[in-house]
This record gives sequence, structure tokens and C-alpha cells, in this order.
Amino acid sequence: MSSDEERLHQLGYAQELARSMSAFSNFAVSFSIISVLSGCLTLYGFGMNTGGPALITWGWPVVGIMTLFVGLAMAEVCSSYPTAGGLYYWAAKLAPSRGPAWSWFTGWFNFLGQVAVTAGVDFGAASFLNALLDLQFGFTATPAHTIMLFGVILLAHGLLNTLGVKLVSLLNNVSVWWHVFGVLVIVGALVVLPAKHQSASFVFTHVVNNTGWHSSLYVGLLGLLLAQYTFTGYDASAHMTEETHDAAKAGPRGIVMSILVSLVAGWILLVGITFAIQSYDGALNSKTGVPPAQIFIDALGSTGGKLLLLIAIGAQFFCGMASVTANSRMIYAFSRDGALPGSRLWHSINKRTKTPTNAVWLAAGGAFLLGLPYLWNTTAYAAVTSIAVIGLYIAYVMPIFLRLLQGDRFERGPWHLGRWSKAIGTIAVGWTVVISVLFMLPTSSPVTTDTFNYTPIAVLVVLGFAGIWWLVSARKWFTGPKVQGSAEELAAIEHELEF
Repeated sequence: MSSDEERLHQLGYAQELARSMSAFSNFAVSFSIISVLSGCLTLYGFGMNTGGPALITWGWPVVGIMTLFVGLAMAEVCSSYPTAGGLYYWAAKLAPSRGPAWSWFTGWFNFLGQVAVTAGVDFGAASFLNALLDLQFGFTATPAHTIMLFGVILLAHGLLNTLGVKLVSLLNNVSVWWHVFGVLVIVGALVVLPAKHQSASFVFTHVVNNTGWHSSLYVGLLGLLLAQYTFTGYDASAHMTEETHDAAKAGPRGIVMSILVSLVAGWILLVGITFAIQSYDGALNSKTGVPPAQIFIDALGSTGGKLLLLIAIGAQFFCGMASVTANSRMIYAFSRDGALPGSRLWHSINKRTKTPTNAVWLAAGGAFLLGLPYLWNTTAYAAVTSIAVIGLYIAYVMPIFLRLLQGDRFERGPWHLGRWSKAIGTIAVGWTVVISVLFMLPTSSPVTTDTFNYTPIAVLVVLGFAGIWWLVSARKWFTGPKVQGSAEELAAIEHELEF
């Protein structure tokens, strides 16, 4: 038995999933989900209205550094408990009392956030694809067309994840280089080819406020959503630890390195695009509904613009695929412990591929349902992105907070923060509280049924559903992460999967 399998047995679980991922592949999953070519570009139009160039340029490094604190604090806990359950498992083990309740609510917010991330990423990919099809073939960018493409992309991601983790791992490795070279190609083209560029003063100091709010501070804080939405999903490295070699070190490194590399690549991308803007109003009012597409076309012409758009769409497709992968592993682990309706169905493993096929389709189907409101409310996408941020970060902060309460009693894994644990964890908790409040606030004024931020409602629905279910039923039977059995029973489970 390998040390990874031995540690998983100590945590109470059998090695049901195929452990075939390298440390690089583990990093690649989180890096692909952060995806600077997805988050930066899909919310670039939001940033143009909410703070403008100055907030786009400076918001990114500020949010990136604060996110790094969250990632470092998470990585330390991941090293101690390298299991697919991730956050909700950590909460159960770290809670000084009422571990099952902490685990229950952490898991449900993690589930909400991951479904919302998948929805946000693939909806963004559908919007960009619709823009390209409109430019090339006149396939108009209507809500109905975008939702149709959204469904097709989710279907493709479900099928790819059904084929097995080796294919997904290979595609995620390709995704890393697609993103790195994609950023270099896009920025290189936008630096070299346009006839004119914006001034440094415009890129670094110009503020735009099209929100209707008159407080510059409030609008500036709202503008941080562009960066904070992009810096989500890096818990994927934790959810993939049962499929990764040397998981107690590779998982934490995957979390931290995905944030660091994205911090550098994303800032280069945002600054490069902002310098290349030819017509600010023209980009905002583009008939495609995708400002970056118009910026590419204005700067490079129709053919060049479409090629850059194609690079972005490819990156977004990789990002969505990795998001479905991570989401399905969390669903698999959460249902393994009986916490989802129909848990036996979602915990089922495909013996041929050793992947949780049913969980893959729940992840894709849940994301599609979350994106459907766009058919009748075009502000729904902004709400989905806020839900993704808040759902995930509430789940992120719970085990970090509990680890702080543990103090010196916390049993460190091979990757840890040493004497910096308390300071880094405190900053991570503080930042998460700030953004959780901030992104529930209205983003446009006046507040109407069309501009209302539905994020608080979605969060309350999940909190209410999980809370009522807990009080009425789950508190009587949900005991947190279950131990699957003795060493002999775990071996029997693994042996059964061989046939």
C-alpha cells in the first residue's frame, strides 16, 4: 500500500478513485478553474462600468494578494486532510464541538459555490462563443441562443468527464499551456499590432462609474468582483487529492501555485487589453454583448479579433471542464457521507473508469438550472458570479476559522505555515467577511426588479434549505464524514472495484 492510500485509510476511506494524477496535473485543475482567460474576460465589461480602467488595473493585484492569504491558510489544512471531501471534511475534524453541523453547512455552501462557478464559467464561454458565431455567421446573440450554447457546452463537459480522469488530466495539462501561451499571444498581439494605444494615465488612473451610484468608494469596492470572481475554484486541488500522488504535498502546492501564476498572468492580460482599447463606449455598446470581443476587433481588425476570441473560448472550455471535474468530486464525497438527497445514486462509481459518473451529470445539470433565469433576466449572470464567490468563500473560511480556534492543537501535515499560521489565517477570515457582505449589495442604481442583486436570496434559499433539513431531520442521522470500515472492509471495497 502506498503512503497516499495508507493516509486515506487513516482518514476512514477506501481508495475508490483512480490515483493517477501528478502534482502538475493537480495544479493544472485549479489553474484551469481560476482561468484568467475566463474570469478576466467574461466580467471585463462589468469592470468597465464599475470603476473602469483604474479599478480593473489595481483591483487585480489587491484581490490576488488577499486571495493568496486565503489559499495559504487552506493549503495548510489540505496537507493534514488530503481527501476529496475537502472543506466539509476539514470542518468536521477541526470543530471543537458540533462537528457534524459545521460539516453540514460548509458542505452545502461548497456545493452551491461550485455549481455556481460551473454555471458562471460555461455561461461566459457560451456568451463568447455566441459573439464569435454572430460575427462569423450572423447567429444573433440572444438570450435563447446563449442558453442553447450553454447547454451544449455543459453536455460536452459532462461527456468528457464521463470518459475518465486520465483524459481529463491530460486536457488539464494542455489547458495550462493554452492559458500561458494564450495570454502571451493575446497581449503580444494587442501590444504590437494596434495603430494606437491608450495612455498610461488612462490605464492606471481613469475611473468610470456607470452604475448610478454616487459613492466612488462603494463603486470601487463593487469593481473588485471582476478579480474576486476569477480567483475562485482553487479548492479543486483539495477535491482531487484522492486521485493525486503525494497528495499531502501536491494538493497544497496546487492551491498556492495556481493563485500565484494566475496573479501574474491575469494582471498582464488585463493591462494589455486596457491599453489596447480603441473606443471605450464602442466596446461597452457592442452588439455582441461581449466588450473584449469588440476591443479585439477594433484593435486588430475582424480576422485578428476573431482569432483572439477563439483562444479565449478554448481557455473557457478547458476551465468549465475542470470545474465540472472538481464539482463532481465534491458531490461524490459529500454523498459518500449521506449528505445529499439521493446520496447512493451520486456516490456511485463507474467500475470501468473509476470516476463518479452520476455526480458529473448532477454537477452539469445543476449548473444549467442556475443559468436558466438569464432567459428572462439579463442581470442573472452577475448574480451567478456573486453566488459563486460568496458560496465558495463562506465554505473556504469555515475550516480556516476552525483551524485558528485549534491553535497549537492542530496536527500539521508535511506542508504547513509554521509560526505564520495565525496571522495568515486571521487575514483570510477578515477578507472573506468583507467580500461576503460586499457582493450581496446592489450593483446598480436605481434598484429595480431588473437590477436587483439576487445573490442574498440564493444564499438564503440554500441556508434555509440546509438549515431546515438539518433541524427537522439531518441532525439526527448526519454524523459528519463517515468511516467506511475497518482496514479489512476498506480492502474489500477496493477489491470489489477491480472487477
